[in-house]
Amino acid sequence: MSRFNNIHLGLSHEEALRILTLPEGELDAASDYYMAASHLINFPGDTSEAALIALLKKPSRGQSIRLAQRKAVEVLGQLKAVQAIPVIGECLESDDIYLIENSAWALQQLNCQNQDIHQRLIKLLNDGSQNRRVIIQSLAGLNIKQAAENIRALIDDPQPGVRGAARAALAQLTEEREYLDSIEEHLVLPNQMDRQSAIQDIIDGRSLELLPSVLKAPVSPAFRFRALKALWPEQTRECMGQSLTVTIDALLMDEPDDLVLVHQYDQTPDHAFLLQEFFGTDFSRCYLALQTLEGQSADSIWPLIKQRWEEEAHNDYGAHYFFIHLFRKLVNWPDAARKEIENWLIDAADTRRPQFMKSKPAAILTLATVLPERCHQELERWGDPERTPFWESRYAALMAMEQLGLQPTHTEDPDPFVAAKIETFKG
Repeated sequence: MSRFNNIHLGLSHEEALRILTLPEGELDAASDYYMAASHLINFPGDTSEAALIALLKKPSRGQSIRLAQRKAVEVLGQLKAVQAIPVIGECLESDDIYLIENSAWALQQLNCQNQDIHQRLIKLLNDGSQNRRVIIQSLAGLNIKQAAENIRALIDDPQPGVRGAARAALAQLTEEREYLDSIEEHLVLPNQMDRQSAIQDIIDGRSLELLPSVLKAPVSPAFRFRALKALWPEQTRECMGQSLTVTIDALLMDEPDDLVLVHQYDQTPDHAFLLQEFFGTDFSRCYLALQTLEGQSADSIWPLIKQRWEEEAHNDYGAHYFFIHLFRKLVNWPDAARKEIENWLIDAADTRRPQFMKSKPAAILTLATVLPERCHQELERWGDPERTPFWESRYAALMAMEQLGLQPTHTEDPDPFVAAKIETFKG
């Protein structure tokens, strides 16, 4: 179950079910149906599934119903509610393209084997108004081989997300792999969503040979880690001339110089601009700003860093991650800054906020560089599987021990990646 699901902590199962039975005119807010449908993910079982199916059968075209029906389809897919397949299949006939998109996704989750529904999905490929990327992924995920020729017609689609999905799908359905190499070009497209989609296409196509290029893509490290986990052969420490632990080390260090950045500056911007870039959504721009600031003296930048951190960065998970890296990249920190940075890094390493997980290992590695003695004091607990369940943090703790000339305090670990890193100390 996702740690993001239970966001309506005051809402009971019974109340969510009751809300879904109310006429639209009796709702307290237009979002009540959506809220109730979302909340039922926390209560698997026939009662929740029946309520969501009933919601899908409501005839109203009101926006509150439409939004809730889109969510209901998604939740039914997550709940593996196979009894919902017929009514979800009917949703493919809707004039709501977003309901169709969610329905296609849900049918894949439910492993739908209904041939009539398969034909409806294939037919939707001819409609340019649909999210054909999701439909292609559903068809491939369901192994619907009769869709191959319709999908083949889209391998040169103008939209990168569609043509990438089509090429990956052909590899899945027909073993035609000659189209996969061209997806590599998508990893450096200007639009970040296209780059992220390319990584998923490479995973779907099981294109291990493109993993080295994926690891250089300027996107969130979460996407690169996803590819590593999906494509790296299990129980293998070396692959294509690359070491597993060296690869993970590089992913956690996340150096801009190791990536193929999409953007560049005509002239060096000022510090205010560069720090503002950390708040953007395009990671290529964030990495470029970080690369540009690397090695500069912190003396002149510290007041601005402190201001931006306290005003926004401490609570913006994207900027938070890049500020954590920036603390490691700058030199000559003023004494007044070190104590504050120490507190920020300890807080980041120990955070339980779900969106800030990628900052945890970054904070450990930054502390090892900026304040090694303070880092030393915490490494025993950060390397303990019982006290530190997040494997990336335990792995980062081992990297910090290696940097500081220490030996692991825990010689076994349940995670295979962490266990592989422990083995490197024995060599």
